Amino acid sequence: MKPNNKPQILLTNDDSIDSPGLWAAAEALAPIGFVHVVAPRVQQTSMGRALPRESDGHIEPRTMTVRGQEWQVYAVGGSPAQAFLHGYYEVLGFKPDLVVSGINYGENVASGVTISGTVGAALEAATFGIPALAVSLQTPVQQHLDLSPEVDFSAAAYFTRYFAERMLRLELPFDVSVLKVDVPHDATPQTPWVVTRQSRLRYYFPMPVETDAADGARRISYTINLEEGAPEEDSDLHAVVFDHKVSVTPLSFDLTSRVDLDELGKLLSQ
Repeated sequence: MKPNNKPQILLTNDDSIDSPGLWAAAEALAPIGFVHVVAPRVQQTSMGRALPRESDGHIEPRTMTVRGQEWQVYAVGGSPAQAFLHGYYEVLGFKPDLVVSGINYGENVASGVTISGTVGAALEAATFGIPALAVSLQTPVQQHLDLSPEVDFSAAAYFTRYFAERMLRLELPFDVSVLKVDVPHDATPQTPWVVTRQSRLRYYFPMPVETDAADGARRISYTINLEEGAPEEDSDLHAVVFDHKVSVTPLSFDLTSRVDLDELGKLLSQ
């Protein structure tokens, strides 16, 4: 049962329940709806839309105090997509009016969007017909996992509320499953925003890291590489990294290639 007549917003992320970015979003959204916070118990970055079978699925109620205000929140043993699912089915028990994922440490642009747990949680929500917003803030790679309290989320929080308000009162066009918002590191509330397409370029390049002597694990990390080609001028990558504008990219969970299916059939029949 809905707790009140306010718009019901389910807030999650991939950086964990302890992320300052999550709490910046919660504070920004609180004036426009009832915010249910259901987020991964631990860091779950780069999980995409994964539903790992080894996740324990434990839902841990917590009371957290943020700037003097107490929040009843839920930490979930699982991926961002699983956090949404547990939140939807077991914490709320009803369809929320909006799902917001973020605010993420690190921009989710170009071909890496399918790796992003921030985007993955939003896409999972969208498959249920729920409007979904994924918000990320450009930060150095070395800050992607450390939950640094030094990161200023104020501008990203402003745009989180700005687009959430509009998604609550507007019906987006068919095939806009998710709005992906990426905020430059130097943005302010006055920074212009622009509607973009997802760049086809690779922005985050994977690389192996030295074996950890303690456990022998071999891990893949990543670095940013902008030397593989010029990004498309109408792309998310160009807007954030080169133009220093807020990028708003409409995403669809329909991954069908934009090709004439009959012509492709004929080609494959040769």
